[in-house]
Amino acid sequence: MGLSLYARAWRAGIVACGLAWFGPADLRAETPERSAPVELPLQSPEPFGLAASSLSSGGLRDKWIGVQRRLDDEMVQLALCEGDRDGCVSPAALKFLDIVGAARSREGRARLGEINRAINLAIRPMSDLAQHGQIDVWTSPLATLARGGGDCEDYAIAKFVALRRAGLAPDDLRIVVLRDTIHGEYHAVTAARLDGRWLTLDNRRTAMVEDADVRNFQPTFVIGQHGVMRYADAPLLANASGSNSVAPFVVSSLAASADRSSERAD
Repeated sequence: MGLSLYARAWRAGIVACGLAWFGPADLRAETPERSAPVELPLQSPEPFGLAASSLSSGGLRDKWIGVQRRLDDEMVQLALCEGDRDGCVSPAALKFLDIVGAARSREGRARLGEINRAINLAIRPMSDLAQHGQIDVWTSPLATLARGGGDCEDYAIAKFVALRRAGLAPDDLRIVVLRDTIHGEYHAVTAARLDGRWLTLDNRRTAMVEDADVRNFQPTFVIGQHGVMRYADAPLLANASGSNSVAPFVVSSLAASADRSSERAD
């Protein structure tokens, strides 16, 4: 990816994140009027009811494999700290265990909401370039909590792992990459299935939104126990939710890379 593309992406990311986190209310309110809910096709057990196929290569897959490797080490750290909290040398591990412990004391939707709220409060929104000096860094939960900052995929990864440790089945958990159809940017959220319905856990809001109610986003990739998958031709989820905030542009570049790899494989 050339320098000029990164420069354009950085400018777009600055504008988008500025509007999302610091923009005036009148700019944030410039979304179209709400339309009727869209009926989602029931073609697959994935969020949004869309068929998906596995990716064998691409930047998105590589990033997820890297996260999984770091998670192996973090699971050992969490096990040690859970068995001996007084001897735990990782404040991030203790914080993560507290979040999971509070969620385990709740049931159903309240458990999901506890994880969503706690992770959102524990992490400050911060771009990868500002934090790491790079624009394509995916971090594991303890690393994110130790730094105290991250972007959308860091929130989504932390929630994904926390929900799994809180007792949710692997088949009921996903990370979904969505394309903002208004701004052309990408965003990552966690999706959790409860009573047969998928709820999205978003770093931009406390309320959890059902996939059928998501607006102005097109699901493009889904990550779960079977790896990284690309959605088949996804319908436009037309019209907006209450916020037009978008993801850091890092997801956009990775998604574009995965798209190109998939196209070459077709």
